[in-house]
Amino acid sequence: MIWLSILLLSLLALAPAAVQLWRRSQQIKDERGSALALHEAQLSEIDRDLAADLIAPAEHDIARLEIQRRILAADRPAPQASPRLSAPLVWCGLLLLPAASILLYLCNGIPSLPPQPLGQRLAAEHAQNVRNDAVLDRMRRTLAQMSADDPSLRQGYLLLGQAEASRARYADAADAWNHALSLGFEPELAARTAEAMTRASDHVTPQALALFRKAMDAAPADASWRSAVQARIAEGEHEQDNP
Repeated sequence: MIWLSILLLSLLALAPAAVQLWRRSQQIKDERGSALALHEAQLSEIDRDLAADLIAPAEHDIARLEIQRRILAADRPAPQASPRLSAPLVWCGLLLLPAASILLYLCNGIPSLPPQPLGQRLAAEHAQNVRNDAVLDRMRRTLAQMSADDPSLRQGYLLLGQAEASRARYADAADAWNHALSLGFEPELAARTAEAMTRASDHVTPQALALFRKAMDAAPADASWRSAVQARIAEGEHEQDNP
């Protein structure tokens, strides 16, 4: 089935170019035929004029030679428009395009891969999200029951924040990381928390701005994220100055 689809898509993609090439060839043929018909009519006309003594034999011979020269020129197609030179190359190129595409597909594609309907994939994704939600809910309940002196509590909130951020649930990620910050401040974590708060609100909130500044004050001089935090601080200050 996939090969039939590839064939149909290839024909559909190449159809405009093929039609244009065929029309161009027909146009060239029509132009040559019209020119030849015109010159042949001119030959017949000067023959009639000679028979009616309207022109002298010498003039007839000169005119006949000139028309014959035009016939030869019209019957010789221009190099840039010659079907014998351009059309076969173009047709070969059109045929090679789908062949090259198939070869490229075979390098990395898997023709035998069974179809994966969108409905089934969405259902599987929804089921996975439900399972993830259940796991995170259990994790939250476990963390809420742990003692503040437990050394694994902070690490648990860090992992919870990472899981929420990976699902683009930035408000929940910021909440989890704020719990981790309350158990031990770390400049990079503060910057990450402020960034999650900014993404959740679609702007640099005053709380995020304060956290960005606190992270910058405690950041090492060689921290790779300093420039990003500085940009966020400038953005937040601009928003405050231009509400």
